[in-house]
Amino acid sequence: MKLSLICGIAVSTLVPTAAFSEEKTPNVLMIAIDDLNDWVGFLGGHPQAKTPNLDRLAAQGMVFENAQCSGTACNPSRAALMSGIPPYLSGLYSNSQNLRKNPILKDAVMIPRYFSNHGYTSMVRGKIFHNAGDDPQSWDIMSDQKKDKIEIPPDQLTDMSPYKDLNIDNGLDFVQKPRIAWKSTMQPKETTLDYQNALWAAQWLTDSAGQETPKPFFLACGIFRPHLPWTVPAEYYARFDLETTELPKIKEDDFSDIPGGGPSEEYEYAKKHNLLKELTWAYLANIAYADDCVGVILDALEKSPYKDNTIVVLWSDHGWHVGEKLRFKKSTLWEETARMPFIVKAPGLAPGRTERPVNLIDLYPTLIDLAGLPPKDGLAGRSFVPVLKNPETGWNYPSLTSASHGWSLRNERWRYIQNTNGREELYDHSKDPQEWTNLADNPEYMKIKEELKKFIPEERISPKKSTGKKKHD
Repeated sequence: MKLSLICGIAVSTLVPTAAFSEEKTPNVLMIAIDDLNDWVGFLGGHPQAKTPNLDRLAAQGMVFENAQCSGTACNPSRAALMSGIPPYLSGLYSNSQNLRKNPILKDAVMIPRYFSNHGYTSMVRGKIFHNAGDDPQSWDIMSDQKKDKIEIPPDQLTDMSPYKDLNIDNGLDFVQKPRIAWKSTMQPKETTLDYQNALWAAQWLTDSAGQETPKPFFLACGIFRPHLPWTVPAEYYARFDLETTELPKIKEDDFSDIPGGGPSEEYEYAKKHNLLKELTWAYLANIAYADDCVGVILDALEKSPYKDNTIVVLWSDHGWHVGEKLRFKKSTLWEETARMPFIVKAPGLAPGRTERPVNLIDLYPTLIDLAGLPPKDGLAGRSFVPVLKNPETGWNYPSLTSASHGWSLRNERWRYIQNTNGREELYDHSKDPQEWTNLADNPEYMKIKEELKKFIPEERISPKKSTGKKKHD
């Protein structure tokens, strides 16, 4: 396929501060996926998930089976990952808060800028920060995903005619208002926004971007789906049979041991109107679309001159409820949203899997470590390169997740949740992976709860003091 690219704009002047050997200095490829939970083949979150490309990368890199995010909404999670400063230190807990208006984060040097300051060229397209196009000061080259169109010959576009009669609804909108079929689902996949993002990244990897690919580079590509609205091309819905779609494991009395808890309004509506299966079907279809976008990037990397000298990191900002815990969306502190897919592939390091509880806050120092850059002060995380080298190595650091309503700690066996209203939860994942049985009030487990409590930082900005109206999308 012959592609043409309108080049992204340069937003800053690169000033290398160190000399590099192109043969030894690794490039970095970062792929971010929005709102993806463990419904991927390599994590087994749903038996009908179809993610061959994500599974391919998982077989090549280290799979962190117990990876947790720093915040369970887009903005808090991404701001923490990119700055190395978690919500409990910055006070950024909501999607409505502005990253650069935060007094702690306003002058923070983000990952790509740190790499640029040390000899890399940083490039981006798609959603890496909270919105595509956010924080241009962090990048050397930023593509405008809505304007920089990649032209594709008409005879190489997906033929949508076989799916013209497929009735597809628009994500959770049909939980809250009358059903509507969206014409955008008939759009060829090659012209959709995420697919275009992937093609843009592929062009840089294959040196076909219309200009020489910088060396070394930090290339980031954001994939928006499976974030709402779920209007992906119809061919992805057609990959799954609605009638045989399996619901996730749901316990209707899940909140019997959680005082004050209960199902969300959306869940109650979906159940009343028999929409749970259709929602599951839609989420699976959107994941399949995101997987195809990832495949475009991986195919390009494998054909590129950079395949053996590129660190690949793939993450989602957080997970997503699809009926579990009697709700949809995110922003909770349970496993479904605090955990997400996380893969790191590094030159010279063997693939594998680990149950060590790393956090996305650890990515910044880890990438610095892998690239051999000078250590950076002020980062809250720690490098997990020892885990990449030996997935069984000791790692006695419970992973901390913050939200506007409390904190959650996760180690290899336990999850402890402390809510700002005083409610506590404790779950034993060796026996209860769905977190159905709250053990917080059981005296038998008091010692475990107290040990985990010690990892909640004493110096923290309370969620109650954070500004901005809480949003979910």
